[in-house]
Amino acid sequence: MRVFLGITGASGAPYAARLVEALAGADVELGICASSAGIEVLATELYANPRLSRDETLTRLLEHAQGGNVTVYEPNDWKSPYASGSAKVDAYVICPCSMGTLGTIASGAMSNLIHRAASVALKEERKLVVMPRETPLSLIHLRNMLTVKEAGATVLFLAPGFYHGAETVDDLVNFVVARTLDQLGLDVEHAKRWGE
Repeated sequence: MRVFLGITGASGAPYAARLVEALAGADVELGICASSAGIEVLATELYANPRLSRDETLTRLLEHAQGGNVTVYEPNDWKSPYASGSAKVDAYVICPCSMGTLGTIASGAMSNLIHRAASVALKEERKLVVMPRETPLSLIHLRNMLTVKEAGATVLFLAPGFYHGAETVDDLVNFVVARTLDQLGLDVEHAKRWGE
């Protein structure tokens, strides 16, 4: 299975890191692209240093992908296979998805590889999971979510449930990651399921 993971500048870096770990552990071919704002959020939320360089931040993030088949792409890499509909890609995930990225995807504009990959997913009618994190939501945010949903995307909001008896922040992160893996059709246990 081939999956693209776009990381943008919304809060939610622990979700992205856990997804990298889970997808690498599931023997998925994983392509990662992080925007500049995404790098800053990763550096801040995971490593408590917003001034960490892009290279150092990505090196640390890839520590979560031990033994995985992972390739990192620059935001302006238009030669990436994820920039073309002719490449065979099974699923695209944007986690976390900033409201700016959501709006760009909803408008059909493309200024980086993350936007282009999402556009390719929609035009080719492939699985696209956008994972926004914002609160409160404006009417513009809600309309953009509706637009991408109507275009074929799955909107999986970064809002964990509590019914599974979470005891730690990791449990809450795992809950959302498990729901994401379900959307991708990957049977990887990351959280207790309802009724178990």
